[in-house]
Amino acid sequence: MKIAVAIAFILILGSLGSALFYLMRDKGRSNNTVRALALRVGFSITLFLLILLGYKLGYITPTGIR
Repeated sequence: MKIAVAIAFILILGSLGSALFYLMRDKGRSNNTVRALALRVGFSITLFLLILLGYKLGYITPTGIR
């Protein structure tokens, strides 16, 4: 489960970097920035659902604050 979360986090950061690259290169004239940011939102929602599913199935357990 840790590997899946790490991969999703890397995809989110990659998509954010891609959006920055397109924003700087195209100066906002194309839809590439919007697509990259939409992918980032999709990856974030997927990560959130993955964490909820992992908790529901018992792969992730709460440890509490010590």
